[in-house]
Amino acid sequence: MSKQQPISKSRRQIVLGASGAAALGVVAPAFVRAQPASFKIGHLTPRTGFLGPMGEYAVMGATLAVEEVNAAGGVLGRPFELLAEDSVNPQTASSKAQRMVERDNVYALVGEISSASGLAISQVATRAQKMFFQTGCNSDELRGKNCSRYLFHTEANNTMYVRTIGRYLQRENMVKGKRWMAFTADYAFGHDLFEKTKAFMDANGGIFISNDMIPTDATEYSAMILKIRQQKPDLVMSNLAGNQTTNFMKQYNEFKIPFPLAGADLNSVSIWGAGAEGFSGTWPIIWTHQVKAPSAQKFVQAFTKRFNRPPDNQGVADYLAIKILAQSMNAIKSDDTMKVIQYLESGVKFDVLRAREGYFRPWDHQLMFEMYTVSPNPDKKAGKWDIMQTSAPVPEPSESLEVLAPSQQENACKFA
Repeated sequence: MSKQQPISKSRRQIVLGASGAAALGVVAPAFVRAQPASFKIGHLTPRTGFLGPMGEYAVMGATLAVEEVNAAGGVLGRPFELLAEDSVNPQTASSKAQRMVERDNVYALVGEISSASGLAISQVATRAQKMFFQTGCNSDELRGKNCSRYLFHTEANNTMYVRTIGRYLQRENMVKGKRWMAFTADYAFGHDLFEKTKAFMDANGGIFISNDMIPTDATEYSAMILKIRQQKPDLVMSNLAGNQTTNFMKQYNEFKIPFPLAGADLNSVSIWGAGAEGFSGTWPIIWTHQVKAPSAQKFVQAFTKRFNRPPDNQGVADYLAIKILAQSMNAIKSDDTMKVIQYLESGVKFDVLRAREGYFRPWDHQLMFEMYTVSPNPDKKAGKWDIMQTSAPVPEPSESLEVLAPSQQENACKFA
């Protein structure tokens, strides 16, 4: 017969609180209504592979946000606790999200960059009725046929990127002809991005004379460069992603291609990876550390002090997701998920580290904000973090933020 283990002091106190105290008529709310010590936030994003460099900044942005929330007193008197893991691929993202929901009992999920993984996480979150703030997935379908009442977007969608670069190229009269070539990442993100790019071209009288699908593990682009020289396009449009973009820009400059280069998606890490000698072209971006809004510069200073480098656009998306969640819960003084969702859908505006405040659209949960374009900095003596220059906001201050995003008729979302 096994020897019975003694009951610990803490266990005795709990037993007293639940039974002995009741017999004595003593109220013991600390035990009867015990609550978890923290709100757990599950953070999933790729830390390896061709999206890994962006995932690194995503984790830094989320970490800083949690630290700031807790330093300010937490949420409803309780701290946020960040559980961060590498999502790797859609299958892993789904299984890890499920584990975070079932085993860790996270309050909400945040993160991701791959749209396929984002969809997998969203399905888990929706079944569990947990909010998921996705911070790097561009697919319009996540805001359309695959939308969810529990899914919110602090990243722009592909249409917003395409309209940002398209409007800027038109405004600056940077393209003299209508013959464009495209090179597209051969997975869901790239396919969707090309579809949106082509829609913009069709609406503006342009023609894509070719579109080559490029494997995500490609690193050598000499055949593409040769094709560009042969076809002599008026513009080369990149629909590449992650490290693809960095390597393509480097080789484009090495071969001194004389035709204008633009892209429909870019991240600061790709610019820094290409370096001053490799970065070229004009690209849309949701945010850079050069944005002059006071709150943006305050964030840049805090991030740089914490991580010894400036933040990129991915870091700011993850940072904002957690800060907005905390602000919303404190504003309504509730952790009831549906009440938080209703608050976010109410049109309330948030400081999104730009000149104009942002808001979530109630029908697709897209965060609306100003965007920008980036191009090489003509000052060759600029530091390694400032090899690009950031444009004035797009759209213009007199325009609605809605001009960039698809309308409800263009990308219908129907919440279940």
